[in-house]
Amino acid sequence: MSVIEASLLHRLADAADAETMPRFRQPLAVDIKIKAGETFDPVTEADRAAERAIRTIIAHEHAEHGVWGEEYGQTVGDGHHRWILDPVDGTRAFLCGIPVWATLIGFTEAGRATAGMMSQPFTGERFWANGDGAWHRRNGDTRRLTTRTDRDMSSATLHTTSPVKGRGSLDAGFERLASSARLTRYGGEAYAVAMLAAGMIDLCFEPALEPYDIVALIPIIEQAGGIVSCLDGTCAETGGAILMAGSSRLHDDALRLLNG
Repeated sequence: MSVIEASLLHRLADAADAETMPRFRQPLAVDIKIKAGETFDPVTEADRAAERAIRTIIAHEHAEHGVWGEEYGQTVGDGHHRWILDPVDGTRAFLCGIPVWATLIGFTEAGRATAGMMSQPFTGERFWANGDGAWHRRNGDTRRLTTRTDRDMSSATLHTTSPVKGRGSLDAGFERLASSARLTRYGGEAYAVAMLAAGMIDLCFEPALEPYDIVALIPIIEQAGGIVSCLDGTCAETGGAILMAGSSRLHDDALRLLNG
């Protein structure tokens, strides 16, 4: 069990939702961040305000914890406990008015992700895990998440955010994977990963994630029964090219295809 209670994850998500929802589908000023490999990496006041709101609660209740957020960088803590925040994962979708963006709140202990929250306030959904399973809540109904484990590659659904090539050395591996899966879909952002945990998608592959893109999702995937790793099979908390699967068999098969 994580040292972080689910009630705190929900309060942090509540604070973020109060900042993102009033700004969703509203005119927003957009700033462009300078980021290697990106020609359009937008940030808005929704991103900044949500991260400030989360940080305020953490500073009040766990001042000893470190924090790393996409918008405001890193603060040093006790070295063992650290929060990893993406206040609006999928800012491009946010700007388009498409509700597949999410607030991601992750927590690590000694570098390992032990608790995570994904909040999508427009659909009224929460996906979280903190040691006693992965859970989904909508309209007051809470249910346990379980990945789909009965699919082989020929019947699997694969998701990745962008259909645009540019994965470098991973292009050929992704083409092998996509041609082996039954269905490949694009554009779902973190929402697609939540659907993997919910047993609706079988594989998710992302070629270049930052820690704040993935840490919150690792406990949700793993505690729903899935597997998440870098392409060499190591832990995914540091980001990079990340593969997520509903079962260990599918994960192994996908790694072989990606790695050639």
